[in-house]
Amino acid sequence: MSHRKFEHPRHGSLQYLPKKRTKHHRGRIRSFPRDTNPKAPVHLTAFIGYKAGMTHIVREIERPGSKLHKKDAVEAVTILETPPMTVVGVVGYVETPNGLRSLTTVWAGHLSDEVKRRFYKNWYRSKRKAFTKYAKKFAEKPQDIEAELTRIKQYCQVVRVLAHTQIRKVKLRQKVANLLEVQLNGGTVSEKVDFARNLFEQDVEVGTVFSEGEVLDICSATRGHGTEGVVSRWGVTRLPRKTHRGLRKVACIGAWHPARVRFTVARAGQKGYHHRTEINKRIMRIGKKGDTKSCTTEMDLTEKSITPVGGFPHYGEVNEDWLMIKGAVGGSRKRAITLRKSVVTPTKRSHFEPLNVKFIDTSSKYGHGRFQTLEEKNKFLGTLASKSS
Repeated sequence: MSHRKFEHPRHGSLQYLPKKRTKHHRGRIRSFPRDTNPKAPVHLTAFIGYKAGMTHIVREIERPGSKLHKKDAVEAVTILETPPMTVVGVVGYVETPNGLRSLTTVWAGHLSDEVKRRFYKNWYRSKRKAFTKYAKKFAEKPQDIEAELTRIKQYCQVVRVLAHTQIRKVKLRQKVANLLEVQLNGGTVSEKVDFARNLFEQDVEVGTVFSEGEVLDICSATRGHGTEGVVSRWGVTRLPRKTHRGLRKVACIGAWHPARVRFTVARAGQKGYHHRTEINKRIMRIGKKGDTKSCTTEMDLTEKSITPVGGFPHYGEVNEDWLMIKGAVGGSRKRAITLRKSVVTPTKRSHFEPLNVKFIDTSSKYGHGRFQTLEEKNKFLGTLASKSS
């Protein structure tokens, strides 16, 4: 090959190597937001939701100077079902020159079977004795528990609570709860420990952690695509049609020397099911459980909830609290998605403009979706022959 006349940027990023299947099915939080303001009220910094599906909304853009100003825009949104999480423990960390070191963990007196299943390989055949001795100690020797909490107040700098999802409330086949360590920010260490102690065995709703219009970060495992070739996996250019022995290849995988294939060369292998963190996704709406008017707007007075006609494909109905996130969210439907308070301060103008949601689409996601509700569909089509007999 002769010299290259113009520049040629490489195909695909080397930033996320190795491209292998993640060990973390539930999104893992590698770092929490900085806890810099002790005068702020104590608050949780993360939550878990389950991806239900996508729809679209119509909103009026308020962006002076932009060509979109005062115009309607259609935006894709993702719906995450977020049943309340239950706090079952608190962990204290000591800051050392080598990072954080856990000092002690205090659990609640009673743990549900949902979270106990998380500690067993085979729940069905086990004796289910986990935490029975601890529960007895919690009831008979509360002074020991208080002593451990005092140790956290005395020696620790970072306090995190252990919270699990109520997996039975989302109608998935899974029975095992997702357990998450959530950092407490704001206030003093003593206030954090007291805050955590008061939350033991209590439900925490998503509306107490996040608010409408806020931006958050999303940690999740992306959708898996199995083994793929270089064209799909790296986006390299196909070779000419008449190429011998296939054209969806890399023509030259390196020079004679060094006599090995460099890691920068595109190769076939695993695509998808990688752990990814996406920052500053905006919350467009928070829906409450049982609210039949959660998708009603000033411009669209139809009484409707978020579940589309016929349910979300491959998910079903959303019956618990839910979040509406602008744009796409990594991962397949039913997958546990970790939501974290933003670690990078939002600076974009679009992060602060009013939401002005005019319309939320709830038409069927299976067909062409002409009707927003079943009542509207029945009113238009009349009594079906199958129903009249």
